[in-house]
Amino acid sequence: MVLFRSTLFFVYFIVVSVIIHICALPLLLVPRKAMVWASRNWSRAVLWGLKHIAGLGLEVRGPVPGSGVLIAAKHMSMWDTVALYLIVYDPAAVLKRELTYVPFYGWYIWKAGVIAIDRGGHASALRKMAAKAREVMAEGRSVLIFPEGTRQQPGAAPAYKSGVAALYGQAGAPCVPVALNSGLFWSGFLGFFKKPGTVVVEFLEPIPPGLKRQEFMATLENRIETATAKLVQEGRKSLAEKGLS
Repeated sequence: MVLFRSTLFFVYFIVVSVIIHICALPLLLVPRKAMVWASRNWSRAVLWGLKHIAGLGLEVRGPVPGSGVLIAAKHMSMWDTVALYLIVYDPAAVLKRELTYVPFYGWYIWKAGVIAIDRGGHASALRKMAAKAREVMAEGRSVLIFPEGTRQQPGAAPAYKSGVAALYGQAGAPCVPVALNSGLFWSGFLGFFKKPGTVVVEFLEPIPPGLKRQEFMATLENRIETATAKLVQEGRKSLAEKGLS
């Protein structure tokens, strides 16, 4: 059943993405907000398909952050980028520059106002990222970053990068840690399999600005990893009850 529903969702995902991507082409020529509207509707359509085709729902815990903050989230699957973009209004996501070169998708995320970084740029890339983040926050938007820089399997050892500390130090704004357990449900080769259940995303207690770099990194990692471990345990119990562990 999981294979069948995952296949149906894959077909739905491709069809919806092609239709929306084609229809959104003219929006490249108009103000950015129009692309934000289209992107949020794409995310909404994907989450609708996950719920009604794959049986995968969503639960949000904790207060959703408003504008002008740094949001640092655990990253386990593509679900994270789709859902968080919809849950948090118009965040500027930090991602690798190569993604902006992807036809259609790359054009649209660039137009929507992401912060694209060169991973090989080291110190200069961090400075540019921090400068862009300050511009974004001055506009009243929040910045979304995945501190580990890549997807991690549930239970994998954490690998937090220095980029989030650079942003935190330069932004002078609170940092909201985010825990989730999406990797339990969106799994397999290229994330093909979608197991039924509920992905939980939890917005944790904000970290106030002004902490020293080492203290900030330790606090961020501890909060995210502790909460994520609890959500993963909760999700595994739910899957086991369905015979899907």
